[in-house]
Amino acid sequence: MLDVFTPTALPPEESLPQSRTWMRLVLLALGAVALLTGLWGAIERLGWMLPSGSSLATFHGPLMISGLFGTLISLERAVALNQRWSYAAPAFSGLGTLFLVAGAPEGLGAGAYAAAAAVLTGASLRITVQQPAVFTGTLLFGALAWFGGNALWFLGQPVPDLVGWWLAFLILTIAGERLELSRLMPQRRGGEALFLFAVGLLVTGAQNGLMTENGAVLFGLALIVTTLWLVRHDIARENIRRTGQTRFMAACMLGGYAWLGVAGAGLIVFSPGEHRFGYDIALHAVLIGFVLSMVYGHALIILPAVARIRVAYVPSLYAPLLLLHTSLALRAGAGLAGWEAARKGSGLLTLLAIATFIGCLVMVARRRRAARSARLGP
Repeated sequence: MLDVFTPTALPPEESLPQSRTWMRLVLLALGAVALLTGLWGAIERLGWMLPSGSSLATFHGPLMISGLFGTLISLERAVALNQRWSYAAPAFSGLGTLFLVAGAPEGLGAGAYAAAAAVLTGASLRITVQQPAVFTGTLLFGALAWFGGNALWFLGQPVPDLVGWWLAFLILTIAGERLELSRLMPQRRGGEALFLFAVGLLVTGAQNGLMTENGAVLFGLALIVTTLWLVRHDIARENIRRTGQTRFMAACMLGGYAWLGVAGAGLIVFSPGEHRFGYDIALHAVLIGFVLSMVYGHALIILPAVARIRVAYVPSLYAPLLLLHTSLALRAGAGLAGWEAARKGSGLLTLLAIATFIGCLVMVARRRRAARSARLGP
């Protein structure tokens, strides 16, 4: 079993048809479109005036959560399942992105995202039936949460009222994979019960809604309990003592867990229904601090496994990771202090962190390609 953050059971590259590789690259490109347009809308939301920024700002959340992360997760799940029909999930999510970017009616984009989530749910259900376990069940619940959020959006519910389901999708996906890997660690009494307790709190909080005080507190408690579970049971705690890529991945994990705890505390102390800061810090601590940290940590595994893009660890990858967390700390501090100029600047710093990370990967990929060509000769 694997997912976008821990691919461990991919089919051999030699057995992969060239057409399937191109299809994956196209789907990854659609995820990149969601990333670029979502970031464009994010900068507009921070107060920078950009061409076509207002329309993209409206769909910033859906583009990043469903268009980017939904495409990546469903693509990786399709690779894991190795069934043609499962590729319909990232195809539908990519189509939803194109609808929103092209200015089509909102319902078309929401409907395509809901269809993507439905296919992902089917793929996750098949995996759960094949391998019944708490972690596969968690992945299934994550897919259902994505479907629920997209269905509610399609039915016209405002994003702030349903965003808990979208966040639950990402959190449950990551937590389910970390639960699988935790089996490599010595098992501690009560660990699984604590994990299930966190899942119950998360689902209840999402159901009640982050804009209600009750829902915010329950969701915040769920994030804190999940953070405690991850810190106590996750293998990253041991891997941080190692070197090279293993330590880098562990640093990404542990940094993300810290921000997940910050998001939980922010929801409890600053209820989003009463404080704009509470909504802002909760969403971005999860999406930037937690989820993007996971992507940074596993990009070196994801790209070769899914798209045959060969990259390798270099120490310079710590620079964009540090920039990412610095940008989020600046955003949180500026929001708390009411310093709007610094909050606007934090968005540019986040863009720099993402661009620098991508630049490092491109540089490494080119060097590896050049070295391989030199070995093979003319």
